[in-house]
Amino acid sequence: MPRTVIAALGTCVPDQVITNEELTRRMETSDEWIRQRTGIQERRWVKEGQGNSDLALEAARRALARAGWQASDVEAIIYATLSTDHMFPGDGCFLNAKLGIPGVPALDIRNQCSGFIYGLSIADAWIKSGQYRRVLLVGSEVHSTGLDVTTRGRDVAVIFGDGAGAALLEASDDPARGVLSTHLHADGRFAKELWTDAPGSIYHPRVQPRMLEDASIFPRMEGQKVFKHAITKMPEVVREALGKNGVATKDIKVLIPHQANLRISEMVQRSLELRDDQVWNNIQKYGNTTAASIPLALEEAVGALGVQRGDLVALAAFGAGFTWASALLRW
Repeated sequence: MPRTVIAALGTCVPDQVITNEELTRRMETSDEWIRQRTGIQERRWVKEGQGNSDLALEAARRALARAGWQASDVEAIIYATLSTDHMFPGDGCFLNAKLGIPGVPALDIRNQCSGFIYGLSIADAWIKSGQYRRVLLVGSEVHSTGLDVTTRGRDVAVIFGDGAGAALLEASDDPARGVLSTHLHADGRFAKELWTDAPGSIYHPRVQPRMLEDASIFPRMEGQKVFKHAITKMPEVVREALGKNGVATKDIKVLIPHQANLRISEMVQRSLELRDDQVWNNIQKYGNTTAASIPLALEEAVGALGVQRGDLVALAAFGAGFTWASALLRW
């Protein structure tokens, strides 16, 4: 059975940097307040006219260039996002067109912060089954156009950023490399603890004037509940992956946690008893980019920490749904 390996990574973030100081001019907040609660110093937001699939396209092109692939080498696309350019179709089809690969299947998935790992699990199954040998996996988000950037929405608005990450996955016969296992979970009892209520097909019509007035079109979060579950479920799902493969935390070269909140990452690190050089965080620069956060951090970590072939890399995520997931792979 072939192994699924990452042939190359590519990322893209908008040029526009939004600092905490900039946000203080839009809402009642402070740089100190944001840093203490989230660890975030700045984030990237798109400018008008720049869409989710535009970020994904640039990330994919960079990954293709690094791998030495042509777009035509891609046999399938998996696109993880909660912030599609349009209500439908999914952004996978828009990316398919922009890459110039008509006929290549495009699957969009809505697993929010866990989206990249859920997508990796699907790609791994496709590759192991022999259905496809080369898959483009994308995590891309544009949050900034859907935030309430006022004092009313500050608890959520200060957290999120825009960005995209792409991974080119391919089949390999190298027994020392590849995805070892993926572990996926969800608990819909907590779906409304982190969600955007409207617009939605449950409403008639789907878009109503009151949705602007009552802020139901903006994301809402019960921060303490999210925090409590995240610091429990993320270490738990990492341990699940380690146990499945008979390895220990000391064997991990690097853990890439979803960049939800620096305080969450610090608690996860403490729970797993990992050293500082075993965990990579870049939320300080980019904020929470949901499905894009793991590939954005993974690309940086591989270069900065000198990740070598065969090194053990762990990925972990927790987010809306609630969903949570982990993956363990040999680089």
